[in-house]
Amino acid sequence: MAISLAILVVTVHLAWLLVVIFGALGTRGRPVWGTLHAVALLWGIVVEVGPWPCPLTLAEEYFEARAGAAAVNGSALLRCLDDILYCPAVPTWLVVTVAVAICILNLAIYARRLGRALKQRRPHA
Repeated sequence: MAISLAILVVTVHLAWLLVVIFGALGTRGRPVWGTLHAVALLWGIVVEVGPWPCPLTLAEEYFEARAGAAAVNGSALLRCLDDILYCPAVPTWLVVTVAVAICILNLAIYARRLGRALKQRRPHA
């Protein structure tokens, strides 16, 4: 049961990362989703640069331990991504920088949309 929960959390974690990375593509004309995505982006930046661990990573580790998986530091998802994407090894600072840059790029998309919307609302003199 615990391994099933660990797999479920890894799947949710992967889906969350995809939403954070590509979410701006599906939010045009959907202000509620755009707001939720912007909050997710800010959360992603905080988790990447702050000292706090991601709750999904903690859940993964908990369920892996309950399932008897070997104690390994870090998220199972992140270990898999590391094995796939970061071979040869890429410095952690570079991975964090790219992740934060992706979040900032998405936030810039929202800032541009907001600027355009505000410009269209102004009455013309």
